[in-house]
Amino acid sequence: MTVELIPLKDRRIVIIGGAGFIGHNLALALKSKGAQVEIIDGLQVNNLLAYTSADAADNPNRDLYVKVINQRLELLREAGIPLHVQDARDYHALSRVLSQINPQVIIHLAAISHAGKSNKDPYSTFDHSLRTLENALDNSRKKVEHFIYLSSSMVYGNFLTEEVEETHPLDPIGIYGALKVAGEKMVIAYQQVFDLPYTIIRPSALYGPRCVSRRVGQIFIESAMKGGVLKIDGDGGEKLDFTYIEDLTNGIERVIQHPNSRNQIFNMTYGKSRSINDLVGIIKEHFPEAPVEFVQRDNLMPFRGTLSVKKLDDLIGYKPTNPIDIGFPKYIKWYKELDPSGKFWMDIKVSG
Repeated sequence: MTVELIPLKDRRIVIIGGAGFIGHNLALALKSKGAQVEIIDGLQVNNLLAYTSADAADNPNRDLYVKVINQRLELLREAGIPLHVQDARDYHALSRVLSQINPQVIIHLAAISHAGKSNKDPYSTFDHSLRTLENALDNSRKKVEHFIYLSSSMVYGNFLTEEVEETHPLDPIGIYGALKVAGEKMVIAYQQVFDLPYTIIRPSALYGPRCVSRRVGQIFIESAMKGGVLKIDGDGGEKLDFTYIEDLTNGIERVIQHPNSRNQIFNMTYGKSRSINDLVGIIKEHFPEAPVEFVQRDNLMPFRGTLSVKKLDDLIGYKPTNPIDIGFPKYIKWYKELDPSGKFWMDIKVSG
């Protein structure tokens, strides 16, 4: 039976935390399909205000990340996507902005999006992850047609099977994964109590242009660009389900359009894990002189692997197209185009 898709054109969509890595890429993709997209972001968490503050003065990557974030903001301006600079922790201020926009869809991305930072600062992580979510949910009941929450594969903790389906037990390790589980429970509760349609998405090992979140692939590329060492946690045999940002944004587009996505939880990844050594091999094809060093693994990082995307494909027709052999060369090309002269990277070598 053919399912009638909901058109993206003119659909009113708000992305909370939308000036970040995932959010700005998603906003640009949705806008290109004719959606009326607006962003709410305080620009504080891993964003412009964080890297232009006095506290970031000694960060060797400060100038690079300010350059990257300004590129994001310029792309949003060029696309005509409104950015409301507002801290989503302020319930009443968030309510005023949402009332003005009157969105049909809310996509909630606001969070501390780094497991290591979450473990070091639980209070701030709770504040920016769960308080913002509660405010967004409460402003959505009886007003919003579809609430989309970005969770994480970290909710599973250590993978107990070679390929993890959405029914795998939730047993997170550390603050980040625990708060993501709590967020999922809150979203489901609002559907139970207020009949708020939702979709929960669990991505894994995201990568792609204009990320400043210090994910593993980003760290490798930046180290290679600076002439540094590729430091591998453990022996490099550990596998991750690396997911290119374009596959994620295409999947979220399908989630918005497809009625079968309502009140569902989905893994949204490439659907096939690859080892860290595989990734390093691809990096070294572009930077053959980059030395490799094996270092002690972080014990608070769960052992992961492949996430099944069969449910996502069966229900809404999700088809990722970017294995790391395709996605990472695109990512490296973007880095090289960021400063074709190489002067910027030379300056980082000197200052870093």
